[in-house]
Amino acid sequence: MAIRDVVIYPDEILRKPNSDITVFDENLKQLSEDMFETMYKNEGIGLAGPQIAENKNIVVIDIPEDDGSQGKNKIVLINPKVTKLEGDIVESQEGCLSVPGYQDKVERYERCTVEYQNLNGEHCTFDNVDGLFAICLQHEIDHLHGKLFVDKLSRMKRDRLHKKYEKYVKSLKGE
Repeated sequence: MAIRDVVIYPDEILRKPNSDITVFDENLKQLSEDMFETMYKNEGIGLAGPQIAENKNIVVIDIPEDDGSQGKNKIVLINPKVTKLEGDIVESQEGCLSVPGYQDKVERYERCTVEYQNLNGEHCTFDNVDGLFAICLQHEIDHLHGKLFVDKLSRMKRDRLHKKYEKYVKSLKGE
């Protein structure tokens, strides 16, 4: 297992198209384990392929238990697609490992249905899920379409954030 570097906004890798996964082998299982390790190291609950510079349609999620522990609810979604959005539009506080140190309120649907493949290539469905899991699914699958939660913010907030993170990334590179 390897901890990968998380791609930081506004890196263009986060906006590139991602490809469907067609080979379900040990390399894919290793990639998913690397993603979980990277997510846990960075104290996240979800991670998408492009966030570690893997432009593939893969998402890992682990919603913490009530006591905050993780590892019991590990889910890998290959080629996931939101097939239905339902319920009210709800506002919730979101953050993102690719936008470290920033959180804001964004709107998403209350419930969703997602079709995906598991690590064995079997077709599966999460039907009409709600709560934090529904929000996390929508957030992570957005990454696979080049969308970030900050895209849902007002233009003024987005512009300010973009400038801040451009400077932040340059400082990381020593520029």
